[in-house]
Amino acid sequence: MESREAARTIRDGLVVAIRTAAAKGRPVSVRGGGSKDFYGNQVAGQHSDVLETLAYSGIIDYEPTELVVTARAGTRLVDLEQVLAEHRQMLAFEPPRFGGAATLGGCVATGLSGPRRASAGAVRDFVLGVRMLDGRGEELGFGGRVMKNVAGYDLSRVMAGAMGTLGLLLDISVRVSPKPATELTLRLPVQEEAQAIHMMNLWAGQPLPVSATCFVDSALSVRLSGAEPAVRAAQVKLGGEEIADGAAFWESLREQTHAFFQPAVQDDGVQCLWRIAVKSTTPPLPLPGKQLIEWGGALRWYMADAADPDTGRIREVASASGGHATLFRSNGAQVTEVFQLPSSGIQDIHRGLKGKFDPQGIFNPGRLYSWL
Repeated sequence: MESREAARTIRDGLVVAIRTAAAKGRPVSVRGGGSKDFYGNQVAGQHSDVLETLAYSGIIDYEPTELVVTARAGTRLVDLEQVLAEHRQMLAFEPPRFGGAATLGGCVATGLSGPRRASAGAVRDFVLGVRMLDGRGEELGFGGRVMKNVAGYDLSRVMAGAMGTLGLLLDISVRVSPKPATELTLRLPVQEEAQAIHMMNLWAGQPLPVSATCFVDSALSVRLSGAEPAVRAAQVKLGGEEIADGAAFWESLREQTHAFFQPAVQDDGVQCLWRIAVKSTTPPLPLPGKQLIEWGGALRWYMADAADPDTGRIREVASASGGHATLFRSNGAQVTEVFQLPSSGIQDIHRGLKGKFDPQGIFNPGRLYSWL
């Protein structure tokens, strides 16, 4: 954990680097632990300076009874979660780490959530306030350290998922949650995707302590979390077999170590993992190959190999279902836009925010969209 003096020195160095880059019109790449370098558009041939935030770490303020923690952006998630666990608390959105160096700043910048997202909420729902450096090297603060401290536009949450294109996060206040008193995982044999989707949505409409669901390999897994009487009553109602390694299973989804996410051997080495977000009630997507379904049916992971490189068709299928598709990982395929383009109106909002926060366009240009 960095001392205040050391943190101030690091922060001053970042200010100088940003102001120098802005004066020269030189792009900079914001980087924490590097665990999510694969995510987003890969801008080839772009010479940019790297602003490392990993050293800018440490918990600034944490009072367990208030369910709020404030930490510097370079604080490693594993360290933060260890401190929370000592007080039987957690980050309820279960941010994927993809490595021990993952940081709180990277967690917010990418906006990724894990298996509990459908029941607990997304990253942006837990961000209460941020302190950041804009494209002029000026320090800005939004939100606060309490749960009811929002006036006007809640700009702190705009930083969630912005991929570092608006500024460099310094300090972040997030809401934390108590760990469930009891948690168990049930597994039910289900052959068809349509049946699994129906069951997930049926459960979502009932007063059941469901905290995560997943359908893969002809099996529907459901995690129950809460008070023991409620969990045991739901177990009897849902049936299925309780699995002993439930925690490990959900961890394998969160960190994408499950067998589904491991690329198969292809002759040309090209394989793409797509993240498709749709309404939870959307019928099975008409795509060939294997899919994994999470979040009560709202998240569909799709592994496309060299025989199915049609990016446009995948996005058409997602759009036809009222959703969108993101090329989450690729070990060879090249696309112009990793993220599906928003409407022209939303694009105007993106450009407006970029112009206000980063007028010289130095922060992570092209990482979120090629034109931003």
